[in-house]
Amino acid sequence: MTSAISTIGFDADDTLWQNEQFFRMTEKQFAALLADYASADHLMERLLEAEKRNLRHYGFGIKGFTLSMIETAIEVTAGKVPAAVIGDILDAGREMLSHPVETLPRVRETLEALSGRYRLVMITKGDLFDQERKLAASGLGDLFDAVEIVSDKSASTYRRIFARHGDGPERAMMVGNSLKSDVVPAIEAGGWGVYVPHDLTWVLEHVPEPEGEPRYRKIAGIGDLLPVIDAIG
Repeated sequence: MTSAISTIGFDADDTLWQNEQFFRMTEKQFAALLADYASADHLMERLLEAEKRNLRHYGFGIKGFTLSMIETAIEVTAGKVPAAVIGDILDAGREMLSHPVETLPRVRETLEALSGRYRLVMITKGDLFDQERKLAASGLGDLFDAVEIVSDKSASTYRRIFARHGDGPERAMMVGNSLKSDVVPAIEAGGWGVYVPHDLTWVLEHVPEPEGEPRYRKIAGIGDLLPVIDAIG
């Protein structure tokens, strides 16, 4: 009997390992650096606006975030931001690019249980070098049959990836912490979407849950994935 699923895609940041917490920590540093020029709330609003504007230029990841911080600093100070502050922002970005990788609970044991039974594909967006660094540091690389680092995640992205590394989206599942990037477009492509909420998820990744979708599942943690897969058949 042919199983319903042959390929499983996994998001990386905040699905396999911690990520958003480092952005939040850096935002606090950024607010402290610009405290003489703007309140923290106002600064975060301006930073989010800059990030939205810059996604099409810089894409997702730490480098684009750092450039957006510099742009925001210039804006809120009317061009008077001290060079030392710009230097501190650059240092904060470099620190983010070297932070240690902390895998989330039960990730390794879940991947090990699935490896060999299914084609496992890590599908992540962000900076190429940073994502490759984190995968290498995580020690999880050998558990994946393929790695796809993409500029964005859409239904067409998943159709292409699951056709390349599997039997098409109809027999594929995508697992991740972002409804907008991981779950909804995978379901739109014809696959299964499993939502694994994380305490910290970037506001630009928030969309309503696709309740009522027959191929939608929600689990408390990645350690609960195996029973979901077994139930699908």
